[in-house]
Amino acid sequence: MTSLATALPADWRDGHFALRVEGAEGPQAIALSRGEAFDMTPAFGTVSAWLNAPDPVGAIAARGVRLSLDLGAARPLAPFDLQALKACGVTYARSMLERVIEERCRGDARQAESIRAEIRGIIGEDLASLVPGSAEAMALKRNLVERGWWSQYLEVGIGPDAEVFTKGQPLSAVGIGAKIGIHPGSAWNNPEPEVVLAVNARGDILGATLGNDVNLRDVEGRSALLLGKAKDNNAACALGPAIRLFDEGFTLEDIRQAEITLAITGKDGFSLEESGAVGIISRDPTDLVAQMINPHHQYPDGAALFLGTPFSPSKDRDAAGMGFTHHVGDTVRIASPRLGVLENVTDRTDACPPWRFGIGALMQNLAKRGLPKA
Repeated sequence: MTSLATALPADWRDGHFALRVEGAEGPQAIALSRGEAFDMTPAFGTVSAWLNAPDPVGAIAARGVRLSLDLGAARPLAPFDLQALKACGVTYARSMLERVIEERCRGDARQAESIRAEIRGIIGEDLASLVPGSAEAMALKRNLVERGWWSQYLEVGIGPDAEVFTKGQPLSAVGIGAKIGIHPGSAWNNPEPEVVLAVNARGDILGATLGNDVNLRDVEGRSALLLGKAKDNNAACALGPAIRLFDEGFTLEDIRQAEITLAITGKDGFSLEESGAVGIISRDPTDLVAQMINPHHQYPDGAALFLGTPFSPSKDRDAAGMGFTHHVGDTVRIASPRLGVLENVTDRTDACPPWRFGIGALMQNLAKRGLPKA
């Protein structure tokens, strides 16, 4: 069974982390600092308010209440609460090509392999060095338009503007060990392992965690206007195990150099393992944050920003040429050495626990507990 004791990175005692657990009276905002646990709920109420403080790491010792926390027994929640759940798409060449394939297939997985080969023959696969919005990128766009291969996904992949969408509502994400939801109406779907940035109201990047941007490929492939239906479903956003906060031993440069591993194990004996480097991203994380939060759009409670996935699993599962899709009961394990492990098991969206605890419920709970006390 997944627990914080097994999900946190091996060097967790050397860093600072923000996480949430289900306490006896309600959610608790917890800090782990150099191996010690502190309750931040009395001072701030929420992780969002804590990370909006001028110095979140310094606030741990200054305002946190030391407590004894059994990491093996604690009931983990997604580490974000009131923050907006935002996501970037098509930020890697490989995932960009897969989105184009979905569009060309119009949701029919049987056509994927032949279209994949055709598009690689036209534009290649090594687009990592192409700077979105550059003269070279615009020249490629003109070439593709002339060939009749231009796509809305190529527009956000190599054009000046990134795709930034809403993955879910605040408090709707699930944490480690929870079920993740796959809509039963989808026959072609996949996990999307990603690094997720913690951004405060000022646009500062404070740290990062792991995320699974569960995706219904056939739904989005039918029409990009169905993105909300493909992305925002019950239990379809997983985050955790904890937000690793930046300090002298962990910085944004560690994120740029991070490696993500995805492992899927099915009850049918299917297994898959892939890995990808954040460093091959086509847009720097600071650029993506600036496109999300700026003078034209604010997030007063901060935001969680998925950076996009460096790969989408395409290994055949049910039949040759049909690619990958989830089955109920798949164990999905996303890992990165400095961020830990995010592990969940798939189920139908209508079989996962329904989302009942929203912002109103959290505010009522905190008021009943007399929190925050500041």
